[in-house]
Amino acid sequence: MMAAAWSRPEHERAGTELLVMLHGYGSSEQKLLPLFSALPPHVTGVALRGHFDVGGTFGWFLLDPLLGSDFTEVLDSVNKVFAWLDPVLAGGGFSGVSLLGFSQGMALATTLLRLRPRAFRAAVGLSGFVLEHELLALTDEPEAAVPFFWGRDVRDGLIPADAVRYTAAWLQANTLLTARTYPGMGHRIGRDEIRDVGIFLARYLAR
Repeated sequence: MMAAAWSRPEHERAGTELLVMLHGYGSSEQKLLPLFSALPPHVTGVALRGHFDVGGTFGWFLLDPLLGSDFTEVLDSVNKVFAWLDPVLAGGGFSGVSLLGFSQGMALATTLLRLRPRAFRAAVGLSGFVLEHELLALTDEPEAAVPFFWGRDVRDGLIPADAVRYTAAWLQANTLLTARTYPGMGHRIGRDEIRDVGIFLARYLAR
């Protein structure tokens, strides 16, 4: 069973929107808990812990400095998240489900979105990237575009320029994009960004 941190107790979740939150490489679900404060009252957040061991912390798949990855590991993480999510949705009484990912978690969130483009109401990507892979490109359905919030610092040195260019092009072509930049934020989640994520969720996940 995947470890998870919830924004509200189980008896208060029925009828709310579910936001599945995915942390970055070498981190944990605890790093995403500050985002709970920005969730609209009708949204329940759940931060999942990646299964991939990164020396005592966690990730979703092995990542090299240029953001290269083994696609079989990516698919393994995708399948693990869906295996956790499907019974939760079947039994939880949620009114809908959306995604949020930070850094490597954005890569996983957009992969989940690409493989089930009509399953999610909206998505948020923070200081991350979209995987460039020919098999994933075959699944893209621009006509199924959902609202997407992309937040980052343009001087974030951990995301290579080629990855930023591909991410920008993919998001423009395949989502209803809201893009925001936060000078000086670096590779982290900033206070102004948290506020803007809350505004975005309140608008696009309205009852």
